[in-house]
Amino acid sequence: MVIVERWTPLEIDPEGIGGPEELVARLRELGPTELGELLAEERALVFRGFDVTPEDLSGVLDLLLPNRRGPGTEVPDRIPGGVRCAAADRPETTVWPYHKMSAARAWPARLVMYCETAPLSGGASMVVDGAAWLAALDPCLREPFLPGVRYVRYLHDGPGLGESWQSAFGTECRDQVELFLEGAGEEWAWRADGGIQVSRVRPATVEHPATGDEVWFNQIHRWHPAGCGPRDALSRMLPDDQLPWNVTLVDGTPVPDRTVSEICGRGLAAAVDIPWNRGDLMLLDNVSLAHGRRPFTGTRRIRVAMSN
Repeated sequence: MVIVERWTPLEIDPEGIGGPEELVARLRELGPTELGELLAEERALVFRGFDVTPEDLSGVLDLLLPNRRGPGTEVPDRIPGGVRCAAADRPETTVWPYHKMSAARAWPARLVMYCETAPLSGGASMVVDGAAWLAALDPCLREPFLPGVRYVRYLHDGPGLGESWQSAFGTECRDQVELFLEGAGEEWAWRADGGIQVSRVRPATVEHPATGDEVWFNQIHRWHPAGCGPRDALSRMLPDDQLPWNVTLVDGTPVPDRTVSEICGRGLAAAVDIPWNRGDLMLLDNVSLAHGRRPFTGTRRIRVAMSN
């Protein structure tokens, strides 16, 4: 039997004066090229014991994410400087690992997570090596997704469950909706009930641009009505073609609940927990690693920034 050593991120601790001053000095000495090479090799870097405060964060992020202020890095729920707070709702639940924006046509290459407030208990970020996740999937699980994945949204026409197309696109004009969707390369079909079904096909795996590794890179389990467990009340009430979010095979064939459960289970089995202390940071390769969250108690405040 071949025993594969379990991957863990590289942890970096103070060696000298400590504090954010030492972290900034070491990052400047390392430089962007060597930092990129180190991240490609290690996949995640965890910086502990530097006591980074929210006031120090911007200067550190400028070195970890030099492109974070570029086009497309700002979204409405961000703190100024391209930083937002990670979801803290439903603390009793698990956020299953996923690659940020892997269902979109473009995604960030790097993420930084910063712990402003550590939870009382639990709340570790769990990370999964996408190459290991792919290798853990039996051929019968992987092969149906070789052509890709179809992500589907249904937007109703006014009152109803989920979001209306008027709200989603900010207009009452169908022509404007179609113009936007055509520019975005989306597929769509207006329904007899006045709603619209929008879909896109994206790959289930991608090749890492630096290492050449093929990685499991999608959000099948986040879009599927079964998720990683039993279907929720909404998905039991509505037919699949009226669900606000859904995922199918490229040809529209439904993905069985059991398939999604198996995929989730293989990913969770490969997950590595990263516990948080106040002031910790983690630099994450978003293509190599999926990330999620364990349940927690108390207040957990994790800030997140990203870059291409």
